[in-house]
Amino acid sequence: MFENLQERLGKTLKNISGRGRLTEDNIKDTLREVRMAFLEADVALPVVREFVKQVKERAVGVEVTKSLSPGQVFIKIVREELEKAMGEANEELSLNAQPPAVVMMAGLQGAGKTTSVGKLAKFLKERKKKSVLVVSADVYRPAAIKQLETLASEVDVDFFPSDISQKPVDIATAAISHAKKKFIDVVLVDTAGRLHVDNEMMGEIKDLHKAIDPIETLFVVDAMTGQDAANTAKAFDEALPLTGVILTKTDGDARGGAALSIRHITGKPIKFMGVGERTDALEPFHPDRIASRILGMGDVLSLIEEVEMKVDKEKAAKVAEKVFKGNGFTLDDFAEQLKQMKNMGGMMSMLDKLPGMQNLPDAVKGQMGDKTFIQMEAIISSMTKQERARPEIIKGSRKKRIAAGSGTQVQEINKLLKQFTQMQKMMKKMKGKGGMQKMMRGMKGMLPPGMMGGGGPKF
Repeated sequence: MFENLQERLGKTLKNISGRGRLTEDNIKDTLREVRMAFLEADVALPVVREFVKQVKERAVGVEVTKSLSPGQVFIKIVREELEKAMGEANEELSLNAQPPAVVMMAGLQGAGKTTSVGKLAKFLKERKKKSVLVVSADVYRPAAIKQLETLASEVDVDFFPSDISQKPVDIATAAISHAKKKFIDVVLVDTAGRLHVDNEMMGEIKDLHKAIDPIETLFVVDAMTGQDAANTAKAFDEALPLTGVILTKTDGDARGGAALSIRHITGKPIKFMGVGERTDALEPFHPDRIASRILGMGDVLSLIEEVEMKVDKEKAAKVAEKVFKGNGFTLDDFAEQLKQMKNMGGMMSMLDKLPGMQNLPDAVKGQMGDKTFIQMEAIISSMTKQERARPEIIKGSRKKRIAAGSGTQVQEINKLLKQFTQMQKMMKKMKGKGGMQKMMRGMKGMLPPGMMGGGGPKF
């Protein structure tokens, strides 16, 4: 998300430099560019106006200290105003109620509501250690009920059955009653969506809300609809007392207009964002971290949290111990590293959270997508146990067999073996005194120009 905005703001903010103070004249052009960048990102006009006004008021006349350049001061102001526009801090779900805490999900059809119920159930179970029951009150789409049942099974939470002959209010109240008897912490109620906001739908969802009195009413909206997402959220907020928003499909939205418009227009916080199709692809929305990402400063905190949650520390420790003892780094170890990376959403998902990554050339980004990782895994899986332990024996006929088995070309086998050899050399450098520094210097030689210096991440 925010690729277009990142690129445009990155170029714009580079232009402010060499002044002892920020004046109306020397920030005029930059503010105009910021305004254009926001409008191109499909941010709502009232939000753009307010943002530019606030930045201008704060920036004009600010004295620049010797330790900071005017550009740095201006970026600091822009960052703080971005945070303010999106809500300043993450607002967690309020679940401090007599169990079960009832959470109702509302939204238009196709916004990813049912999928978000499954993701949120997994998040609450694994990260908040809550017992969860999910129920579908969508009596118009039997497929939605079945989909939720499948998701509940996948994320291992309780599912309360329902069918299209029942009334939504009866389904939800029965599910809550069941949860009370079973001492379940949280009930997530999925509701029916429509293709557009209509009176019948609003009347029905108001009745349901009144009957179950949820502690949280979350509006699920597709980030790709831009500022329309904020307008739809406002229409729902006028009918229901919304407590927050879940922004879905942010991985497919290069603009970011919805994230920057929703809080200003509805006054309601974005609590979560969906960042992919997997059931673990739901992240708490942190305005400060998102502001950093927009300005190309990365989001290292989220990356650390992701590593903590998704990396198998036992396996990683075994590989590290093996390397430090000098027992080598095999293709089996390499395959395990690829698997761990895939668990974290792939290389691009990780790199996106590192500072300076918007400077990476498109050609390099193309080599780091999920497709490349799937291909690499297929190649290693097509090797024999002996070949994975001793890759130096992989010559002509073996390469042809591996290529045929993995549906690739011989040049792709060569490329993987070359990358593996480079990684092996890096691992060898980790042994002994100053190993980590040596390894990082080796990495620098493998990466594109400008990535580990001159705007890229520093190690």
